[in-house]
Amino acid sequence: MIEIAVIAGYLLLLVTIGFVLQRLNSDVSDYFRSGCRAKWWMVGSSAFMTAFSAWTFTGGAGAAYTAGLSVTVIFFANVLGFLIQAAFLAGWFRQLRAVTFPEVLRDRFGHLTQQFYAWITVPLQLCYAAVWLWGLATFISSVFGYDINTVILVTGLVVLVYSLFGGSWAVMATDFLQTLILMPITILVTVLCLIELGGITGLIDGIRDAGLASDYAMVNAPDRFDNEDYTWSWLFAVVVYKIINHSALEVSQKYFAVKDGREARQAALLAAVMSFVGVFIWFIPPMAAAILIPDQIEALSLKNAAEGSYALISMNLLPAGLTGVMVVAMFSATMSSMDSGLNRNAAIFTRDMYPTLSRLVGMEPAEGKALLHIGQLFSCAFGFGIIALAYYFAQSEGKGVFQVMLDIGGLLTLPMFIPMLLAIFVRHVPWWSAIFAVLAAFVPSSIAFLSGKYPEYIDWLTPYLPEFLGYMTDGNWTYAQKIFTNTLVGSTAFFITMPFWHGSTDEYRQRADAFYKKMHTPVNFEEEVGEANDDHQRLVVGVFAVVMGSFICLLLLLPNDIKGRLGILFVGGFVLTAGIFLLRSAQRAATAEEPLAPFRGEDNP
Repeated sequence: MIEIAVIAGYLLLLVTIGFVLQRLNSDVSDYFRSGCRAKWWMVGSSAFMTAFSAWTFTGGAGAAYTAGLSVTVIFFANVLGFLIQAAFLAGWFRQLRAVTFPEVLRDRFGHLTQQFYAWITVPLQLCYAAVWLWGLATFISSVFGYDINTVILVTGLVVLVYSLFGGSWAVMATDFLQTLILMPITILVTVLCLIELGGITGLIDGIRDAGLASDYAMVNAPDRFDNEDYTWSWLFAVVVYKIINHSALEVSQKYFAVKDGREARQAALLAAVMSFVGVFIWFIPPMAAAILIPDQIEALSLKNAAEGSYALISMNLLPAGLTGVMVVAMFSATMSSMDSGLNRNAAIFTRDMYPTLSRLVGMEPAEGKALLHIGQLFSCAFGFGIIALAYYFAQSEGKGVFQVMLDIGGLLTLPMFIPMLLAIFVRHVPWWSAIFAVLAAFVPSSIAFLSGKYPEYIDWLTPYLPEFLGYMTDGNWTYAQKIFTNTLVGSTAFFITMPFWHGSTDEYRQRADAFYKKMHTPVNFEEEVGEANDDHQRLVVGVFAVVMGSFICLLLLLPNDIKGRLGILFVGGFVLTAGIFLLRSAQRAATAEEPLAPFRGEDNP
C-alpha cells in the first residue's frame, strides 16, 4: 500500500502542475513553446528526458542483460549528438523563430514540403509515444503484476490531463522535476548493485564466473547474435543514426521554447552532461541481474524475459518505500517522452495542418484564444490515440520493445531525417529536393519491410539485383544494412537534385536566403519576446520540488536498516536540495509576492 501511495501521490502532483501552470497560457505561442521564455535548465532537462524513455529500463535493459556494454554505444552516441547541438546547432535552431518544425521547412522549401512532413510526422510520433507507453506498462506489470492495460490507461490519462491544461509550460516543468527523481534513484540502484557484487572488480569476476564474458564483449562476432547485432557494423550504424537523429531540423522544435541561442546551447550541454553520467549507471543493474538473479528473470511471464531485469533487480535491492519511487522514475522516463510528443503533435496539427484543412473547406482558420482552444482539443484527441495504439501494441504478438524501436527508427524515421539534416548546410537545391529524398529512401525501407513480411511481393526483383545487393530481398536485413542503405539512398537523392537549383524561381531563391539569414541572426530577447519570467519559473518548480523531496523523505519513517535509510535520504535529499536552491534563487531576485502574480486570477488578488 505504501508503494501504491507513492505512485498515486506522484501522479496527483503531475496533474496539479498542469492546473497550476495553465494560467501562463494566453495564446498558442505560450501553449506550444512556453512563449520563448523557458530557462535553459528546464529546456535542457526536457531535451534529455525526451531522448530517454522507459525503453531504457525495459528494451535497453534487456539488451544489456543479453549483450552487456555493447548497448551503451546508443547512449554514447546520444552524448555526441547533444554535444554537436551545444556547439552550434541548438543556437541555430532557436534562431529559426518558429513554433513547429514544419514551419521551418515551409520557410526553407515552401508550403508543399511543410504539408508533406506534417502529415507524415504526426502518425510517426504517435507510434513512438505509444511504444514508450507500452514499454512503461511492460515494466510496471513485471514489477507489481498489475494489468498491463490498466497501466496504459491510467498513465496515458495522467499525461493527457497535465499536458492538456498546462501545455508546454507543464511539459517543461514536469520534465525537470522528473529528472530530479530519475537521476538519484538510478544512481542508488547502481551503487546497491555494486555493493552486492563487491564493486567493479566483483562485477567483472561475476561476469566471468557466469560464463558471460563472450556475450558481454564490447564488439561481437557476426554469428554471435541474431541479425549480426553488436558487431562493428552495428555499432557504427547506431552512431550514424543517432547523429542524424540529433542534428535534423525536426529536433529544432525542442529549442523553440528557450529564451535565445546562448541558452539553447546551454540547454543542449546540460542534456549532454546528464546523458554522459547516465551511460555509466543505467546498464550495470541489468548486468548485475544476470549474475545475481538469473533464475528470477527467466521465470518472468514476459515475451522477452530479459526486459524485466531492471525491475527485478530493483525490487531485490531497494529498501522498503523506494520501490514505488523506482516505479515513479519509470513513469518519469516515459511521461517526459509522451508529453513532449503530445505537445509537439498538437502544435503541428494546429499550426501546420488545421489552417490548410480550413481553407480547403472554405473556412477561415481561427486565431487568438479560439486557436488555443483548438490546440487543446487536438491534444486531447492525440492523447486518446496514443492510449489506443499502446493498447494495440500490448495485444499484438511479435518482437520485443528493443527491436521494435530499432525497426521504427531504421525503416521509418531515418528517411525523414536525412534531408532535414542536409538542408541545414546545403543551400543550392530546388524546393522539391527534400520530398524527393524522402521518397527515394522509402524505397529500400519498403523493400526491407516486404522482404521480411511479404516476400512474395518482391521475389520478381531478385534476378535484377547484383550479387552484393542480394540482401535486399532475402528477408533478413541487419540493422546496419537498414541504416546504411537508407542513409546512402536518401543522401544521394538529395544531392543529385542540386543541378535543378538553377531553374528555381527568384521567389524561392529569396526564401532560401532569408531562411539562412534568420538562422544565423542572434535573438534579441528584449525586443523580440519582451519581459522574462525567470523568477516565476524558479519559484513554481522549486515549490513542487520541495513538496516531492519532502514526501520522499517521509519514507525514512519506514522500518529499514541503516543502508536503506541512507538510500532514502539520498534520493529525497537530492530532490529537496534542488527545490530549496531554486526557491532561494527566486527570492534573491524578487519578493515572495511578485512571482505569484501570473497564477492569481483577477478576482483573487
